[in-house]
Amino acid sequence: MANTLVAHTNSFHTHPFEAALSGIAEAGFQHVELSAVRGWTEHVDVDDDPAPTVALLEQAGLQAVALSGHSDLTTDAGVSLAVRAIQWAAAAGLDRITTAIGGHAGQHENLSDFLSRVAVVAESAARSEVVVALEVHGDIMATGLKSRELIERIGSDWVRIKYDTANVEFYGGVKAVDDIHHVLPYLVNVDAKDKRGGVGVWDFPPPGEGSIDWPRLIGILRAGGYAGPVTVEIEFRGEPWPSPPEVTEALRTARRTLEPLLA
Repeated sequence: MANTLVAHTNSFHTHPFEAALSGIAEAGFQHVELSAVRGWTEHVDVDDDPAPTVALLEQAGLQAVALSGHSDLTTDAGVSLAVRAIQWAAAAGLDRITTAIGGHAGQHENLSDFLSRVAVVAESAARSEVVVALEVHGDIMATGLKSRELIERIGSDWVRIKYDTANVEFYGGVKAVDDIHHVLPYLVNVDAKDKRGGVGVWDFPPPGEGSIDWPRLIGILRAGGYAGPVTVEIEFRGEPWPSPPEVTEALRTARRTLEPLLA
């Protein structure tokens, strides 16, 4: 079965939500991941009624498959926000959200603070039947191997992994093709993000213009039985962000690179 190719609205960071949906549709995508990351890309607010967002998606001819709602899960406030993201996703008809232990900005997280709170997130996910995908991000989940060990320690079927193919180099200093096999049993989403430069270098071009070996990586996913979404996320070289037409063209490049491999 072909994996669903998805475009992340975060690729349109700093641009309006409507511009993101228009550009994603123009680039030839049919599925999106919605960004609801406070302090970063706030295309969706999880304290709002999801109905207007669903209507905008329908008007654009797009279907959402996940909500990206990064919040700091080492704090009570961050856990509360995650619970509201879970509830928003359920109300919108989504079955998964993405978050990161320390939120979008967090890199050096406190493990004990997270472990003392994660049960609240897992219980909310179970009640709403929405899987929480913890993203490879920061220090605690810097690699697939570290992520797998953490997920097994948590021990909940409702807390799984979103593997970011560039973050594993940015934070962990390892190549995705050498690392992703560790997470295959717990994988529910993949961020198809390319990378240039080494650890800590913010340079995330469209897939096909960086160093990641996409045929090999997709082959590993296929051999491991992964049938979930593959989500294009392009974060360029940071701000100032490229214009919406430039982002749209970058998404076209990504689609031309990945679509044949996923067919």
